[in-house]
Amino acid sequence: MNYKSTRNNDVSITSAQAIAQGLSPEGGLFVPESLPRIDGDFVKALCEKSYADRAFDIFKLFLTDFTDEEIRYCVNNAYADNFDTENIAEISHLLQGTYILELWHGPTCAFKDMALQILPYLLTTSAKKTIPDKDIAILVATSGDTGKAALEGFKDVEGTTITVFYPEDGVSDMQKRQMATQEGNNVFVCAVKGNFDDCQNGVKAIFTDKEIIEQLDSANIVLSSANSINWGRLSPQIVYYISAYAELVKNGEIEYGEKINIVVPTGNFGNILAAYYAKEMGLPVNKLICASNANNILTDFINTGVYDRNRPFYTTVSPSMDILISSNLERLLYHLSGENTQLINKWFTSLKTEGRYEVTDDVKAKIQELFCAGCCNDRETKAAIKDCFDSYSYLMDTHTAVAYKVYNDYKKATGDNTKTLIASTANPYKFGAAVFDALKGDAAGLDEFAIIEKLEEMTGTTIPQPLAATKNKAVRFKGVIDRSEMPKAVLDFLKK
Repeated sequence: MNYKSTRNNDVSITSAQAIAQGLSPEGGLFVPESLPRIDGDFVKALCEKSYADRAFDIFKLFLTDFTDEEIRYCVNNAYADNFDTENIAEISHLLQGTYILELWHGPTCAFKDMALQILPYLLTTSAKKTIPDKDIAILVATSGDTGKAALEGFKDVEGTTITVFYPEDGVSDMQKRQMATQEGNNVFVCAVKGNFDDCQNGVKAIFTDKEIIEQLDSANIVLSSANSINWGRLSPQIVYYISAYAELVKNGEIEYGEKINIVVPTGNFGNILAAYYAKEMGLPVNKLICASNANNILTDFINTGVYDRNRPFYTTVSPSMDILISSNLERLLYHLSGENTQLINKWFTSLKTEGRYEVTDDVKAKIQELFCAGCCNDRETKAAIKDCFDSYSYLMDTHTAVAYKVYNDYKKATGDNTKTLIASTANPYKFGAAVFDALKGDAAGLDEFAIIEKLEEMTGTTIPQPLAATKNKAVRFKGVIDRSEMPKAVLDFLKK
């Protein structure tokens, strides 16, 4: 299987090249030339397997230039005792037919671990195949969770460095502390004045800056990404949807062939795009329900076909979704437009120059057949946290609460009783202050750690060890820069 660029159909490269490069030279995203198909026999065979073995079987479909030994090396190292459960991802039941897919049992307590624990192995294996004499400089823009998960995955990985940029006031206190205290000799973290889109656009600009690329090339360094623009970051997310379906079959919750809904809180569209790919591969999925916070650009787009970032930006209690430029949407539109690179280039040039684009009626109809969308504000998000805890004694974070609220709205509006899987993207203690406030706790005068200790006492749940451990770690990174200074920051770090 080879990979194409969403902006140039003449590109055709191996999976190792796609993963090592991260982004196509003209700015396009890599996608498979065709999606592999799975059937009932394939899914049923996964039922009795471990998560690592399930990942192995699925990756074999996508990484056809990797040997079995290479894939086995990647999955066995990624999905081991670095997660706090042998199952890697857990499924909790709220009520009959409604399931929470807990994707936050990894070392940084967020769903990004599901991909970023394996990406370093995929990337270094790819580099040995394609650029054996080069060092790799990873660049990451984060709205909170990707940054820490990428730092943890790549810390002290030989032949790599990693630079993470995050919006100065756009992450939770715990997310900021996790990144600022990151250990490792090859890591650099810096805050940027602005929002996530400023960080993301700054990173993309570095990737396409010929002068910077030439400077790095002379130093034997190539750029790559750990954001979901990298196929090696996105493809592991397909695994957990297929694995979750197999687990539901195994547990007798569904019969194979029974369709489920999947609800995903998303800002950059990567997590729900992975569910779309699973559906297109043959996983029995009814509706993909896209949940947004007050930055409801995806809700408006799915409902109207108009993508318009010329709107207010809100800093919310679900900061990982505080995004107005959803990068992975480009992959979806490439597929739904019939792989029309002319349209993709037109739309995304318009987004860059005018801040908006409108898809064709044909593409809009396809989107609305696949997806439903909804959104909620901070007040509704907190109300959802309290409602879920009061009703089911289940504590969820602010992002999962957005999905919970949007799903309940969808169910009321449609009467759809299809069994439903809600993607839970972070441990509630990563957003302890907002969750504590949602449960009507009094946080006046308390710091982040005092708040989560009170939350633990109030709910009878347990603070995850990786978060508790940050309390006594030294803060290493305190820098704050303008977006225009990002290239210099990267070059200065790489020269050290």
